[in-house]
Amino acid sequence: MFTGIVQGIAPIIAITEKDDLRTHQIEFPDHLLPGLTNGASVAHNGCCLTVTHINGNLVSFDLIKETLKQTNLGTLQVGDNINLERAACLNAEISGHLMSGHIIGTAELIKITSSENNRKVWCSLANKKLKKYIFYKNYIGIDGISLTIGEVADHIFCLNLIPETITRTTLGQKLSKAIVNIEIDQQTQATVDTVERFLIAREREETDLRRIR
Repeated sequence: MFTGIVQGIAPIIAITEKDDLRTHQIEFPDHLLPGLTNGASVAHNGCCLTVTHINGNLVSFDLIKETLKQTNLGTLQVGDNINLERAACLNAEISGHLMSGHIIGTAELIKITSSENNRKVWCSLANKKLKKYIFYKNYIGIDGISLTIGEVADHIFCLNLIPETITRTTLGQKLSKAIVNIEIDQQTQATVDTVERFLIAREREETDLRRIR
């Protein structure tokens, strides 16, 4: 599990391509190395990946075809920066919200406006079916960052970024048309899916009753 509080930004040093597999070698910040071992979970732009090799501060991760397809990690190149977060500890403060590291889709940044102390980012969902999970003032994970949804218009929603988020994450570097990973709050997803299944079941029951009559 993760909290959506980005702990560092790190560059991709090397990419190795294999059949249906890609390996990313990341130059880890020193403060994220203590206790890191093979098999540990680390969120990359919000996507949970497993450490496969450690050589000093160079840490490798394998990405399968499905991960490359469903996230923005497949579009990254050597030199690109990613948001990193180590797995959460049970005795640590959770300042964001609980996140699984399972990316549900992506969104495109379609408009960015900046003022002296604020930045507004408008996002358009790649899969418009996900709009049922987008609610005003609800949590959402954007490239591994715990954020609160602002205005919502159909499949488009707004995020308000404070200076700290702009400075400490890659969102401060992104321009319009950039693709970001999306993780929906798990409680929201479970509630929406449950209500949806209930309404479908009730509609079927009412249809069956009308046929009997």
